[in-house]
Amino acid sequence: MFIALGLMSGGLDSILAVRLLQEQQQLRVEAVTFVTPFFGPERARAAAAQLSIPLHELDITDIHFAMLQNPPHGYGKNMNPCIDCHAMMFREAAKLLAGLGPGFLFSGEVLGERPMSQNRQSLVTVAKASGCPDMILRPLSAKLLEPTKPELEGMVDREQLLDIQGRSRKPQLALAKQWGITQFPNPGGGCLLTDPPFSRRLRDLLDHQKDITRTDLELLNIGRHLRVRPDLKIIAGRDAKDNQQLMARVRDTDALLSLVDFPGPTVLMPGNASDEDLLLGARACVSFSSARDRGEIAVFLHRTGISSTLKASALPREQINAWLL
Repeated sequence: MFIALGLMSGGLDSILAVRLLQEQQQLRVEAVTFVTPFFGPERARAAAAQLSIPLHELDITDIHFAMLQNPPHGYGKNMNPCIDCHAMMFREAAKLLAGLGPGFLFSGEVLGERPMSQNRQSLVTVAKASGCPDMILRPLSAKLLEPTKPELEGMVDREQLLDIQGRSRKPQLALAKQWGITQFPNPGGGCLLTDPPFSRRLRDLLDHQKDITRTDLELLNIGRHLRVRPDLKIIAGRDAKDNQQLMARVRDTDALLSLVDFPGPTVLMPGNASDEDLLLGARACVSFSSARDRGEIAVFLHRTGISSTLKASALPREQINAWLL
């Protein structure tokens, strides 16, 4: 029996690719999903549970971020290096497959579904850049592509594969109905790097900070970000969930600010902020609260070894707007 190890995003295409290969008796189908601050395993976990297959989770944050800063094949519309990202995933999946047994890799990619990353040339480029082009099968569009090693060597029956192409979802939805697959997410939304506001924040971080940590990357998706000057950024929570996430990621050198007598945001100021900067952060804290029209109010300041109360008033709205990322 051969191992068919699939890249699992948890979207409908990857679900259908797994389900299609489960029809072939000579295969043991498993899946792998990848974890970074830009995409997580939640959707893949739900899909694997629905399909009753083993799911391997690999955290590739370090190598992925190193690639992200200078992707050989460039970015998509935003900060998404899809070609190099997919090639990296196949490369890491190949290492995993080597320890599982003889077999091949596959994905739910559909020819022509995404004009930039799933055209014929892009699929070929990804396969070549992965270092294991002969091992990669795209079962949903296989009959429209050149036969691969798994097909030529009899690991998989090409006649049972499909010829789906284009952006219409009708063939996939028909298959889902045929196989009784009712739980799957809407297309897109799985990777923060395709999101324009998130991409602006990431570009700003790369432009203004050298030693970037995983926490810095995780913070990009939390709260409002204000770039005050090249060496100072303020992050303000938008709601209780944001506030909790900011408090969970505070570091020894960071400062946290919150209102004493009114509900409002938690403000995180990364790095060793000066007293003047902390007052600016306190004013930002007031600016995003319901007390912004009350003049000077009390703001609680806490960082390692220091707790105090500041008096601060709201910043002008035009100043806040000029700093927002």
